[in-house]
Amino acid sequence: MDFGLSTHLFHAERLGPGHLEAMAAEGFSAVEVFATRSHVDYHDAQVGRDLAAWCASAGVRLHSVHAPITEFLHGTTWGPPISTGTASAAQRARTIDECTRALALAEVAPYEHLVLHLGVPDEYAPPTGDNQRDAVLRTLEALIPVAERVGVRIAVEVIPNALSTARQLVRLIEDEELPHLGICLDVGHARLQGDVVDALETVAGYLVTTHLHDNRGRSDDHLVPFEGVIDWGELLIGFQKVGYDGTLLFELAAGADGAAATLRRAGAARRRMESLLGLDFAFSED
Repeated sequence: MDFGLSTHLFHAERLGPGHLEAMAAEGFSAVEVFATRSHVDYHDAQVGRDLAAWCASAGVRLHSVHAPITEFLHGTTWGPPISTGTASAAQRARTIDECTRALALAEVAPYEHLVLHLGVPDEYAPPTGDNQRDAVLRTLEALIPVAERVGVRIAVEVIPNALSTARQLVRLIEDEELPHLGICLDVGHARLQGDVVDALETVAGYLVTTHLHDNRGRSDDHLVPFEGVIDWGELLIGFQKVGYDGTLLFELAAGADGAAATLRRAGAARRRMESLLGLDFAFSED
């Protein structure tokens, strides 16, 4: 089991080697790249080659890429959505193209998982004709062969909409016989939908990666763990009970004190988790 961090924390900035070095300095050994073109231009193969070199230099592993969900993201304000669940054939074709380009990064910067939203979270008021199960299935039908070709496994994420509860994602995989899909348990999202440990136990058989963040129980705050209402001691015991030994990956929003200060608090939260798990990492002594 190792700890990772999403570049979502820095999404308002152009990603560069300094971000990865700062992550490594706080003891995060894996990274998920948040694919918005204003943050990292995943259309450009040279950007992918640069990303691979930056990761190697910083000593971090490129664990995953978060599939495109919007044209841009400023703070909590979304631009036009890039949705897998739209009923519009033209918009769905665009989504498939954007996700295919994100998958193509793996040809020059190998990674394990493409984390994929099914539709749009409810709080972003999906337009009429979005979050359609049939549309999601058509999108997956197009993307799964591409992912297999570049050696990436798609991980569908628990997000706050009716398509993407823990139970619905398991049902999708089993009913549609999609064994190549895994699940990304986003624990903050799961907390907004009910009990986090129940969600963990529900997805355990398909769990391949995680998003760890906290909230106050009302909105998707993306707080540093231990700063909200989630019982992290209980949840970490749950990960051990289900036998999950993969990456525990933080997905955070920059606090009012800025991204750098949020990263330092994330490093402290990581150390606290290591203590609760009884782990002994080289980075644990700061």
